[in-house]
Amino acid sequence: MPDSKATRVSSLYLHVPFCAQKCVYCAFYSEPSGGELINRYVAALIRELEIVADDLRPETIFFGGGTPSLLNLRQWEQILRAMERQNFLGAQEFTVECNPATVSADKAKLLRDFGVNRISMGVQSLDEALLDRLGRIHSREMVFKSFEILRQASFKNLNLDLMFAIPGQTLEMWRATLAEALALGSEHLSSYEVIYEDDTPLFAQLQAGEFDVDEELACTMYEELVERATTAGFRQYEVANFARETRSSESIVHSPQSGRFQPRTVNTGLTTADIPAFACQHNVNYWRGGSFYGLGPSATSYVRGVRTKNWSNTQLYCEQLENGKRAIESREELPPLKRAGETAAFGLRMNAGWPFEEFRRTTNFDLRQEWSADMDQLAGRGWAEISPDRFHLTPQGLRFADAAAEMFLR
Repeated sequence: MPDSKATRVSSLYLHVPFCAQKCVYCAFYSEPSGGELINRYVAALIRELEIVADDLRPETIFFGGGTPSLLNLRQWEQILRAMERQNFLGAQEFTVECNPATVSADKAKLLRDFGVNRISMGVQSLDEALLDRLGRIHSREMVFKSFEILRQASFKNLNLDLMFAIPGQTLEMWRATLAEALALGSEHLSSYEVIYEDDTPLFAQLQAGEFDVDEELACTMYEELVERATTAGFRQYEVANFARETRSSESIVHSPQSGRFQPRTVNTGLTTADIPAFACQHNVNYWRGGSFYGLGPSATSYVRGVRTKNWSNTQLYCEQLENGKRAIESREELPPLKRAGETAAFGLRMNAGWPFEEFRRTTNFDLRQEWSADMDQLAGRGWAEISPDRFHLTPQGLRFADAAAEMFLR
């Protein structure tokens, strides 16, 4: 592994694969489990962390799932103590995903004391019938209660995750959820259209003809989202992500209860004109083609052009690490042009698109040479704009960002 601290990977993702129950739309690797398997997972995760520690200096950390907040206080403390031993605490942005049903004052305080400074809460909807339809375990009241608990624990960077185009969701229901969610005053908002993934109960229901997909309604809901979020003071910086422009100084430093962490600066290569202050820096690193380590079952790493994926099997993941090995299922070294194409595709999801010089510095390729015809085609459709210094999607193009991005893959 590299000796230079300057070359260490600065972004770390940790996957917690456990849920109280599986949601009908979820295609991520997760399982309803508890007891001894979770304890084995915690020990294995710490082992994996130790294996890659010499190549890591995290500036952003993200615990995703699954439901990370399902871990109990003892399990969380084991993981956080292990991170502290490696000097990984003090990241500029340290996010933990939470389900509103599993937030407690004790857990919030423990996370904050160890330098977690951003919580992403999976709300999805504030309509009880739709929450039940999605298989969520929380109620609307739990959302408001958990939000207040997190504020009282001094969290000043909170994200709310919402979903739209849910089967059975009307425009009026979506407007009501948006109004209540925006009124909470979070610093960040993520909102995703329901995707029908193979091997999910929701996809099976669609195939069985239990409901139809209304594309026109989905487009109207997306337009409503952009308009209302903007009016409420958010700036859209990516297809599904909105953040506030201003940040209090207290929200970016370590926990006020502890003086042992020295926050590190995040460098995403973008200016404040490109992204608002409360943008998720961890995700921005993905979209700009940055390296990252992914730990835990099913997690993917992308380090210096090499992509690896861990086994999507918690039992096997634990067994491999108990035997002193990384639990890697596959490894792929991407050719330079393929790497550049993927980087272009991911970056186009952001409103800023790609400044030509930044893309060249990042990939050693020029968008205006390798992808000139693709850019012209998208601009001709009204999906993109080409200016002297950059290429970016229009508001219409962002609505179809996945289709636009596929044109850049090589």
